[in-house]
Amino acid sequence: MHQYDITLLTDSRYVKPAELTDYIRNVLHEDVLVKQALENKGLRIARTNWDNPDFNWNETRYIIFRTTWDYFNRFAEFSEWLKKVSTQTKLINPLKTIFWSLDKHYLRDLELKGIRIPHTIFIEPGEKRSLSEIVKTSDWKELVIKPAISGSARHTYRLNENNIADHEAIFTELIQSESMLLQEFQNNILTKGEVAFMLFGGRYSHAVLKKAKQGDYRVQDDFGGSVHDYAPTSEEIEFAEKTVAACSPVPVYARVDVIWDNDNQLCVSELELIEPELWFRTCPGAAELFAEEVFRHCESA
Repeated sequence: MHQYDITLLTDSRYVKPAELTDYIRNVLHEDVLVKQALENKGLRIARTNWDNPDFNWNETRYIIFRTTWDYFNRFAEFSEWLKKVSTQTKLINPLKTIFWSLDKHYLRDLELKGIRIPHTIFIEPGEKRSLSEIVKTSDWKELVIKPAISGSARHTYRLNENNIADHEAIFTELIQSESMLLQEFQNNILTKGEVAFMLFGGRYSHAVLKKAKQGDYRVQDDFGGSVHDYAPTSEEIEFAEKTVAACSPVPVYARVDVIWDNDNQLCVSELELIEPELWFRTCPGAAELFAEEVFRHCESA
């Protein structure tokens, strides 16, 4: 008999925070919404940090990744923990899905299945060409470079012909051990922003619009980005659902980040299947939809 049906995973900063900023209040509030919705389904719920050495993972039937937002700074450690914990309990979303979606090479897989993505050059570790040499193989005037495994815009840089030389050193350092993505910069991000679609069991739940602050292109709140209510069109919802349907298996929960590319076509900028912020606080009833899908998954497994 397991002590818990589900354990919600966070990182240690959000377990007993000494300081309650607005950001941390949102983290705690959203986990309360999720915990209550799951408990209302009759499930026994715990919450702890993923690297808690005192927690017995054998005593929980499932774990759900919520706010493990330190993993990309500790990726080797997190990967080893994932492999070990997957032998002790069941993961939502599953281990195969998590490892696939940790690495932005998944964008290439989506493109092969007919999902539109920004024009992208994938650069592999050990590449000998300079950044400027690689840029010259494209006809893009403005570009973005980022690691294949990253979060919160870590080592994400906007490039043009005037500043490429400034980034040669960091590129040379990173490409020794990391895959990188070089993408054409999508100008609509500056005006239209990016829409985050939340889907549970492959079905659309709600969406928010993320916009960068004036003078920036990064929509994350770490860089002053803002979040707004958004009512998507049926075409946009269909695009998000088609993206999730391209995943195998269909994830219990997903966030599809969508932008308009330079041809004004919808394309996937990112697919979050591990620990996405899901903005339950902006949509009454969304936590209940999430809990219903989790419950259905647990009952059918």
